[in-house]
Order: sequence, then C-alpha cells, then structure tokens
Amino acid sequence: MDQAIVVNRPEAQTDGGKDSLIASPWHTVFTVCFLAIGAYWGTIWAARSRAGLGPSRPYLYLRIIFLEFVTLGLVAAGVRLRGVSLQTVFGDRWKSAVEFFRDLGLGICLLLLTTVLVSVIGGHQRGSSPDQSIGYLLPQGSLEMALWMAVSISAGICEEALYRGYLQRQLGAITRNSWVGIVLSSAAFGGVHIYQGVERASVIAVSAVLFGWFAHWRKTVRPGMFAHALQDGIAPLLLKMMRR
Repeated sequence: MDQAIVVNRPEAQTDGGKDSLIASPWHTVFTVCFLAIGAYWGTIWAARSRAGLGPSRPYLYLRIIFLEFVTLGLVAAGVRLRGVSLQTVFGDRWKSAVEFFRDLGLGICLLLLTTVLVSVIGGHQRGSSPDQSIGYLLPQGSLEMALWMAVSISAGICEEALYRGYLQRQLGAITRNSWVGIVLSSAAFGGVHIYQGVERASVIAVSAVLFGWFAHWRKTVRPGMFAHALQDGIAPLLLKMMRR
C-alpha cells in the first residue's frame, strides 16, 4: 500500500528532462511580463539619463545589480516550486579546476565569435552612436569602474541564468522545439535592451542566438556567463578605442 502511494504520487524532479518544463507556464508568463515592464521603465530611465535628469551612475549601477538578482531570485523561485534542481538552469557544477578553466576558455571563444558577429552585422548601422545610446552608462573614475565590474559580473550570472538557462529551456519545452526557444528567448533579450535603440537591440538579439546555441550545445550556461561578464566588463575600453 505504501509502495503504491509512492509510485503514484508525482515526484519532485531533481533535474528536468531535456524537453521538460522546469517551471510552471504561468510562472513564465509572469516572468515575461516582469521583463516587459522592466524594459519599458528602462527606456524611460535611459531617456532621463541622456537628458542629464537621471540619478548618479553609482546609484544606477547599484540599482541594476539589485534588479539582476531580483530576476535571478524569480527564476529560482519558479524552479524550486516545480521541484527542479537549480543545476538544470546553470548546468553541472565544476568538479575540478580543469572544468573551471575549460568553461573559461570556451567562454573566451564565445566572446570572440560574438565580437566578430556583432562587427559584421552592426558595422554599417545608421543609428545612434555608442556614445549617444549608452554613453551615460560608462564609468568615470576608479569607484565607478569597480561598480561597473560588479554590474558586469552580476549581468553575466543573472542574465545567462534567466535567458539561456531558464527562459530558453521553458519556451523550447512549451513549443516542443529547442530552436524556437533559442530564438524567442534571444528576442526577449534584445527587447530588454531596447533602451539602446532599435538597431542596437536587434544586433544584441542576433548575437544572443549564438549564446543560446552555445548553451544548448554545451548543456550549461557557465561558458556564456564568462563571455557575458567579460563582454560587458571590457565595453568601456572598447568604446574608448572606437572614439579615437
């Protein structure tokens, strides 16, 4: 009798199957709405900052870090309520230094591939320059640079977990097509960067497809986290070089 009850009771999933949901579909709807609202307010804050009416950069950086971890907490809550391990979102834990440096090396390769892709598809944009679109975000001085690096690391961890670890897999499971999940999650990633302008957000969405494919291929977002954090971290240096 006891054995029958155990067999028939829905068991908590420790790691979702390849094509299985890792959270409730309603949680995904809520998450997408949350991101849409955030994108809307992001465009308003960006417009105010470009006009010199926004908050100081340190305050803005701290606000971004806070929101990054709020979204990560939202993902963790949805996955936990489903009874699925967070390893399903992040990928297997590192068991040795070799695995750590392997993912770091793969992340650097992904960063190089993405840089080439962005330079090809975004090299002839007629839109606003980087200074006009994100110049207000760039750090000035050692304190702001330190906070910028914290923002970059936070974005690398939280956004890869959200878009490639959670949303991509959820949408792929709902549509029963992994590539649809990659494309839709990449479109969402581009959408939350609409504050940089439509053309730049479109380039970001296309490059996100490469990140999505890489995560799907490697079955982990850890290399993408390295690539994402490095990409954001060196952005101020690259933009300074472009000005010369």
